[in-house]
Amino acid sequence: MKKYIKEKLSYWRIPKGLLRIESVKDLETKTDDQPMGTNVGEALHYVLDLSDEAGLITKNLDGYAGHGQLGDVDADTIGILCHVDVVPATGDWTSPPFEPEIRDGRLYARGAIDDKGPTMAAFYGLKIVKELGLPLRKNVRIIFGTDEESGMSCMKYYKEHEDMPKIGFAPDADFPIIHAEKGQMNVRVSVADNRDSGSDQSDIQLVSFKAGDRANMVPGKATAVLKGSYGQIKKDFFTFSRKQGLAYEYSEEGDQLKLILYGISAHGMAPQTGVNAGTTLAAFLTSMNMQADARTFLNFVADLHKDFEGEGLRIAFKDKITGPLTVNPGLISFDSNQNFVHLNIRCPVTAEYESIQQDLNMALYQKGMVMQDYRESSPHHVPEDNPMIKALQKAYQEETGGNPVLLTTGGGTYARFMEEGVAYGASFPGKEMTAHQTDEYIEIEDLLKATAIYARAIYELAK
Repeated sequence: MKKYIKEKLSYWRIPKGLLRIESVKDLETKTDDQPMGTNVGEALHYVLDLSDEAGLITKNLDGYAGHGQLGDVDADTIGILCHVDVVPATGDWTSPPFEPEIRDGRLYARGAIDDKGPTMAAFYGLKIVKELGLPLRKNVRIIFGTDEESGMSCMKYYKEHEDMPKIGFAPDADFPIIHAEKGQMNVRVSVADNRDSGSDQSDIQLVSFKAGDRANMVPGKATAVLKGSYGQIKKDFFTFSRKQGLAYEYSEEGDQLKLILYGISAHGMAPQTGVNAGTTLAAFLTSMNMQADARTFLNFVADLHKDFEGEGLRIAFKDKITGPLTVNPGLISFDSNQNFVHLNIRCPVTAEYESIQQDLNMALYQKGMVMQDYRESSPHHVPEDNPMIKALQKAYQEETGGNPVLLTTGGGTYARFMEEGVAYGASFPGKEMTAHQTDEYIEIEDLLKATAIYARAIYELAK
């Protein structure tokens, strides 16, 4: 089996075509058949065309998602759930993020590891199984979603309009196997009383503050516009930024001063791996005499700085399965019309959501903030003795020789849409995970290795 898979890998094409598509959700360009925007729609068409060319049975579900299926027998179907959308490519990239480039054995591009590279690895793994003509008792369906990075509405739509496989994997995380995923709370909060917006005798007025592009990303850039007596602020900002080791800019226009601070973007599931430009800039601004609502807003944001586990919000919690609760202030915005902070909270599998929400509301009240909007998603957990997990462990071990230990994650993947779904690769143990980061990449050797693992796993699950 291993020899035949290796022979088939010789025609593996590096997925530059898919990586060249800037498939960031853009509702301004949406159409009836491209609900996530034209670029995401193009990416979905790309993978469905590949599936059709490979002889799979394809279906497009109104542009929300699509699939390619091997087999049409009256039996269970194995699911492989992937996504073709990506987060915005913020930061200073060495090479353009949508012009994929190979350097030193690495493929650099937005989506290289999350999730276009692994999607193509799974696709070619399925194609290998098909071309080997291996006897399968079950159907295998690779499903392509379009909204994984901002709500997963695509898989919700798919599940409403199509039978979702009960068993399978999502190639959108780490090897060996992630069998438990934290749940999420997405909470939007604002200053409790916004009527007092600047009539007091403040030296400085905060005109606007903005940080972040997506709730599930650590903001890599923050901008504040100030008005008033800001002469000393420029020097203090220079000193502060140098001390933090962060890049910065400032500019003046009339009686206004614009401050820009650059942090380090990272995935919102692990906020401690980045540097939140928004909370850092807020920490600098809190010493200034500003209008009342701005002071409340900035003090709240500054209190979140490096408080990755929600201690200051009184919601800290951890369990033995998935570890600690984490908090990422992913979107931060203030101006004369509105103010809000979007908290992306990742909750351990045994967390009691109602209790956490009550504690959070009390902490917000004491900080002069109020909850505007609240959404939650449940955690997902597949027991370690599940037969599917045993099959995936076998495939990983036989292809790599490594120990197929079970892992957990703070991230949320499509695996939760299947009753017995797990996340399965494509980042290998000990390797840097660059999802949502500047200069995202995957090693070519790992891409090929993942393809071999997926081919064997598909066979183990479907035979």
